[in-house]
Order: sequence, then structure tokens, then C-alpha cells
Amino acid sequence: MLYHLLVPLADQFSFFNVFRYITFRSGGAMLTSLFICFTWGTPLIHWLKAKQGKGQPIREDGPASHLLTKKGTPTMGGLMILGSLFISTLLWADLDNPYIWIVLLVTAAYGFIGFMDDYLKVTKRNTKGVSGKQKLVGQSVIALLACILISKIAPGHHATHMAVPFFKSVLIDLGLFYFVFGLLVIVGASNAVNLTDGLDGLAIGPIMIVGCCFALIAYLTGNAKFANYLQIIAIPGAGELTVLCAAMLGAGLGFLWFNAPPAKIFMGDTGSLALGGAIGTMSVITKHELVLSILGGLFVVEAVSVILQVISFKTTGKRIFKMAPIHHHFEKLGWSEPTVVIRFWIVAIIFALIGLSTLKLR
Repeated sequence: MLYHLLVPLADQFSFFNVFRYITFRSGGAMLTSLFICFTWGTPLIHWLKAKQGKGQPIREDGPASHLLTKKGTPTMGGLMILGSLFISTLLWADLDNPYIWIVLLVTAAYGFIGFMDDYLKVTKRNTKGVSGKQKLVGQSVIALLACILISKIAPGHHATHMAVPFFKSVLIDLGLFYFVFGLLVIVGASNAVNLTDGLDGLAIGPIMIVGCCFALIAYLTGNAKFANYLQIIAIPGAGELTVLCAAMLGAGLGFLWFNAPPAKIFMGDTGSLALGGAIGTMSVITKHELVLSILGGLFVVEAVSVILQVISFKTTGKRIFKMAPIHHHFEKLGWSEPTVVIRFWIVAIIFALIGLSTLKLR
């Protein structure tokens, strides 16, 4: 909004030229979303606590300490994140950019699915919520629509290509299978983030780390000179996603203020499904789908731990981990919650550094 209002005035007032720059608007977006979270975070927590009463239902088969330390904590904290993210993005981004609207569409739609899941859990006082099949169908339809829109906007000669990290000239044309591939990336990222959200501050840290990485990737792919130098696919217009990523970072920092142990509010599926979907969509737009599996390696590990646990139990009747997702396994081993969270953040940073190295190591 500010871009469209103030840039035309740059000829009369030279100061407004700064609004042409993605870097300046990204900084503004981050500070704005952070300010919004700080401003309405406490009132939102009080309101959700009053509405939800006993808060989010706690898994009875989970770590015993959770039944004591997390009881009564309200959920749907994703509303805080998404509200500040949307307001900040709409305020600072170039709203003529179609990629901004595609990511916001996926984020809003996945956030709605997550909200319904959280709502059912709170009102019915159980941990089931929306059925897994219903969530997957809804997520898949939205992801497929997003992939179709992205392919129509993307450069024609790269619309259905998949880039392979560490190889500068390896592009695989997936044809129609590209839409299935993109769908799997977006849905997979959304659910992997959702599985990671199980401890105070655990999910939002890696989300911010991956979001920062995609801010850089979006900026580089949207700039033809940088893209050519790094020998990555140039995607005209993708640079504007840097503003959205910055807004996500600010919202994440603001939410972490209230979600730090002991958490005053949980993100819930409202936030985790939406933010995971946003990250997955940005990876498809920037043609860094495979790099996402490295940048978000922690999310992959969490998801794989659940898959292996289910397969092992159904085939052999035995469990590989004391509890899945894997962060609960370490809790069962005696690690304190803050120890698990901080060490997992360290792992997330290591994965992010490896993922960013793919931009140069080609």
C-alpha cells in the first residue's frame, strides 16, 4: 500500500525514493509486524484464554510433565502471527506482484484449515480436531491451485522445471508431474512444520531461520544480475517475497516473546499449517524446492521420525523411538524442554547453513 501511495510522490519529494527499494520496505515490514505482535499480543492472549477456558487439550500419552506445565495454556496463537504478517505485508509490499497474493492465499487458506482444527479440539475437548484425510484433501486442492497459478506466471521456459542443488546446469523438466511435485512440497512442508510444533518455542525458531534464508533466496532469484552470477534460475518479481519473509520474521520474533518457555500461548495448527504452507509455496516460486529439504532439515527429521515410528509399529509391533515426533523422544530420555528446544535450534541453523551453501557451491 505504501509503495503505491508514496513512490509516485518521489519526483516531488526525493525521500520517498527509498520506498522503491525492497531492502528498505523489508526492514519496515519486519518492524511493523513485530510492533503489532507486541501491541496486541497480551490482549489476544487474555481474550483467547477467556474464550477457551481450559486451553488446548494436552495429549495424555505425551510426556507426563506436559499435563502439569501446559495445562490451561490457550492455543490459536497463529492468529497473532498471521494477523501481523498480513497487515505488514499489505502495508509494505508491492501489491501488483502476483507472487505476494499467491503466498498470502495459501497462507490464509491453510490458516483457516488449522483454525478449524484448533477450534474443534478446544470445543470438543480432545486432540483429534479435523480428520487427517479432510486436512490433506483441503491442503492438496489449495496447493494444486497455487502451483497452476505459479506455472502461468513463471518464465515459460522454466515453468515446469526442477532445479537440482549443487549442479549449475541440471534442470529437470517434470512436465505435468511438476504440479504433483509442487503439491507434495507445499503440503509436505505444511505438515512437517505442524509436527515440529510440540514444545515451547520449538517450531517458531526454525520457521524464522528458514524464513530468513528464503528472504535471501527470493532477493537473489528476483535480481537477474545476482541470479546469473550464482547460476540459479532468475524469477522476475520473486524479489518482492523478501518483504513477506521479513514480515514473517518480525511476526515470529513477536510471537516468540509470548511463546518462550513457559509459553503463555501455543501457535496451534492455525499458525503451523499456514507458515509451513507459506514456506513451501515460496520454495516452489523460487525453484528451490529441493533446497527447502535441506534448509528445513529439522522439519524433515521430525516428519520422518513419525513416518518411521508408524511403519515400524504397524509391521513389527515395536517402536523405534520412545515417542514421536522425535523431540518427545529426547524428552523421554530426560532432556529438559529448554535443552531440546535450543539444541534443535542449533541443528536448524546447521541445516540452514548447508542449504545456503548450495547457492554458491555449484
